[in-house]
Amino acid sequence: MDIFVLFGQTATGKTKKAIELVDKYNGEIVNFDSRQIYKKLDIVTGKDLSSNKQFVQQKTQIKSCKYSIGYYEINTDTRYTAHGSRLWLYDIIDPKKIFSPAEYVIVAEQVIKDIIARGKTPILVGGTGYYLRHLLFGVPEINVQEDWVLRKELETKTVPELQKILMEKNQAFLLSMNNSDRNNPRRLVRRIEIANQGGTLPTPPAFSSKTETLRLGNLEGCQAGVKITYLPFFHITADCAREKIAERVKQRIENGALKEVESLLKEGYTALDPGLNAIGYSQLIAYINKELSLDETKKQWITSEIQYAKRQKTYFNKYFPISK
Repeated sequence: MDIFVLFGQTATGKTKKAIELVDKYNGEIVNFDSRQIYKKLDIVTGKDLSSNKQFVQQKTQIKSCKYSIGYYEINTDTRYTAHGSRLWLYDIIDPKKIFSPAEYVIVAEQVIKDIIARGKTPILVGGTGYYLRHLLFGVPEINVQEDWVLRKELETKTVPELQKILMEKNQAFLLSMNNSDRNNPRRLVRRIEIANQGGTLPTPPAFSSKTETLRLGNLEGCQAGVKITYLPFFHITADCAREKIAERVKQRIENGALKEVESLLKEGYTALDPGLNAIGYSQLIAYINKELSLDETKKQWITSEIQYAKRQKTYFNKYFPISK
């Protein structure tokens, strides 16, 4: 059984390539982007859907909470040539809710089993590396929930300040980080969060492309073995990344990103909600609150996306060295 995994940096054409594979291999797309799993977050996150999108929902009970598991029919979109195909795992959960990698694995496995049972080819597409790692290799779960109040308090701290805080809370956590992670504010904040709640860090497994190491090999319908084809997507140069990301931010603003955020705020969502604690939303909320000019909002959004793309490349090169 074949599974395709298209992974890598933002704004590299992963979805476009996935559509080509859908046509060629009778496939269906499974999203593993942590921003696109949220409902109502469409324009800023870049969900590639047309105005006549059709969503078919299937509900399941997960840990006593109902999540929306469904798919979009992409054959009704004239931009696609696929016939009768589906795009899964957009719009799973409300932006006020936390959605962990472990929960992603639960819903993704259900979807992949369904695709296989209907004789289709799963085509996984996204840029959230820890979702993919959990799904493929069963990385041990850190039983520490995100503390959004703490994250808000720490977001203005500099890297040296975050390092100092982590050193005071758990020296071993800081010393175990490589140089790249030690200078990554998001990773520092997460470790502070874990240390604050008395959590421990799991030991991640090494990458292997062998079928027997994959959790997907244990899924119903996969007993004959899983052949995974990895397709990495990275920008050729930093200048290329900046150019494509800047154009994408411009397009999303032109497509109504600001109106989308204004609508969300009117509905009662805030910058502290897990879904809106994402690139693009935080900058636009600052603009709406008159904390930034529109030009500065664009600059900060572009810069944050570029920094995120760098982190994506570092992560995938570390845990999926096939991408090098």
